[in-house]
Amino acid sequence: MVRSDASAWPRGHPSVERFFQFSLLGLVASGYLAVAGSGYLDTATIALTAAGLVLRGLLIRGLVRLDLSDRTVTLITLGYTGFFPLDYFLLSREFLAATVHLVFFLAVMKILTAKTNRDYLYTAAIAFVELLAAALLSLDFNFFLFLALYLLFAIAALTSGEIRRSTRQAAATARSGLKRFYFRLALHSALITLGILSLTAGLFFLLPRTAEAAFSRLISHRFYLPGFSSEVTLGEFGEVKTASRPVMHIRIFSSEMPGGLKWRGRALAEFDGKRWSEPGRANQTVPVENGHADLEPSADRRPGRHINYHVDLDAFGTDALFFAGVPEMVDLRYSFLLRTATGSYRIGHQSPRGLHYDAYSRLEDPPETSPAPYPAPILPLRARSDYLQLPPLDPRIPELVRAITAGAATDLERARVIERRLRADYGYTLELPDHEVADPLAYFLFTRKKGHCEYFASAMTVMLRTAGIPALLATGFQSGVYNPITDFWLVRASDAHAWVEAWIPGRGWTTFDPTPPDPNRRGFALLTKLGLYLDAAGTFWQEWVVSYDISRQGTLADRLEQGARSMGIRWFDSLSGLDWNWHLRAAAWFRRYGAGILIGLAMGASIWVLGPRLLRLLRIRSRVERVRRGQATVGDATLLYERMLDLLKRRGYQKPAWFTPTEFAESLPPGQMGTAVTEFTDKYNALRFGRRTGVAPRLSMLLDELERQ
Repeated sequence: MVRSDASAWPRGHPSVERFFQFSLLGLVASGYLAVAGSGYLDTATIALTAAGLVLRGLLIRGLVRLDLSDRTVTLITLGYTGFFPLDYFLLSREFLAATVHLVFFLAVMKILTAKTNRDYLYTAAIAFVELLAAALLSLDFNFFLFLALYLLFAIAALTSGEIRRSTRQAAATARSGLKRFYFRLALHSALITLGILSLTAGLFFLLPRTAEAAFSRLISHRFYLPGFSSEVTLGEFGEVKTASRPVMHIRIFSSEMPGGLKWRGRALAEFDGKRWSEPGRANQTVPVENGHADLEPSADRRPGRHINYHVDLDAFGTDALFFAGVPEMVDLRYSFLLRTATGSYRIGHQSPRGLHYDAYSRLEDPPETSPAPYPAPILPLRARSDYLQLPPLDPRIPELVRAITAGAATDLERARVIERRLRADYGYTLELPDHEVADPLAYFLFTRKKGHCEYFASAMTVMLRTAGIPALLATGFQSGVYNPITDFWLVRASDAHAWVEAWIPGRGWTTFDPTPPDPNRRGFALLTKLGLYLDAAGTFWQEWVVSYDISRQGTLADRLEQGARSMGIRWFDSLSGLDWNWHLRAAAWFRRYGAGILIGLAMGASIWVLGPRLLRLLRIRSRVERVRRGQATVGDATLLYERMLDLLKRRGYQKPAWFTPTEFAESLPPGQMGTAVTEFTDKYNALRFGRRTGVAPRLSMLLDELERQ
């Protein structure tokens, strides 16, 4: 039988063995967390692997027992190998995902049944492979945290493994002070880890980095959010809004922070009853000259509120650019942009990691309170036909539209009535229908009467078109959360939103939002604040580590220069600025700072010279006090004897290295001191070699007598 509890471990000191086991478990756990933090593992794999790690921890602690024979382990492994085709064809339906499930299952089985040195080596190899996979999948700040944790456990496992090997080989040791072994070994591991991270961080920050270019050749780091491509199927946004991954960081340059901004990415016009798509018309090329593009001609720009902002866009499987309001100008590092028929903007390929641009937009005011544009905009007949297109509808939908808009006289009034009716009579939920329906829009309007933004926007767009009002389905993100630590607006995947744009005669395209507020939107304040701190750390990581290049190196040098100048130090001044009075300035600088520097150097030298001796004396005194309290160990005998030799050395008696303790005591002149030393030597031998801890208080008393002589 395979015994997976503490009694089955190889023979050695229990504290060393348990520390080694927990270090190895932490090594695997840190690699697992690094992979899980990348966002590429499904919920089932995360939960089952975590359960296996927790079970291993309980086994190490001795709280549970698990007896598995080699035959049982083999049968379980073969059983899952047979389950692999079912996982591939029926559950995961992806070879990579099914393979990941198989690998993590084998890893958990190896962790739970590890009992030999070869098993421990395989376990460490599994942890290394996990960390390597996380390095390829993620460049986020959380990977650095898990890397630091991995280094800590790696050093702890290596050091405790070496001590474990030594204790198993030696039959006995002279000292047995292992009661506080846990703390000391853990402290040394932490200090070594801190040293390694400090050294590597120095190289990491002082040398220009092009990490993204190197990693991008190995694997793509973008993640995919459905709903921001040229096609959107009803129900996809509910999946998007359950994710909390950051997708954009936006800095708004405005004295007043506008609320309720919508970051428009796509606008879709064609609807087949279940899926929205862009009209099949050619895109227009917008030239970018010297990094600047005018998206709207100066003659067509309207007065009103404007906003200037900077966008850092993460890569999430889309080529769309996101703008607030109506974009008029944009600055970015591309030679051209593509404008779609629905007024969206694309870069022509999936956005790389770290895409950033600056934009200037006009914010839309409610048409009821803002002046009408002059001249009035005109919608071409072909576009009007495209934006009134409808699939075969449930006959109840036109009847509902006629009933709702019966008292409205204008298109704007009809649009507002439909918007208010949807917000008031329907509920918000992220839960999808529990079964597939033939007509999801009719099911939402007449049966379920609740859904998320995609259903509300689709329903209003179809109802407006039924009423003869051209309309589009717009997708993007809504608002975000302001992070005062970084001065950025944080936009997450959960902020994904869909709304409606309707053509109002005399006004042009006007925004409507029929989705009611989410009743469960407000989160726990403490967790929200913690999330902002983590996002600030991640922003710093992306800016100064992942994207650290020669330009940011120059920025860092400039900040160091400014800091030095504020302290009166001009490190980076040109040598040509020196004149014959340099020695006068040096003398003045030394008079200002010299006293403090000399005092600091003197204190440092004193600590360097006297510190080890003071620490040794304090350690000896602490051990002596412990002996007096009757808490002596065999290892204390050596310290007490060294204390006695120090006292005799001050009196002119120094023990030769080749003398045994007994020979040295017999060499002393007869008298009170010689008698005390002889008795002290006898008691020392009894404690040191005879392990008679009861004589320790007498040793302490003899030391006191020698100090008084």
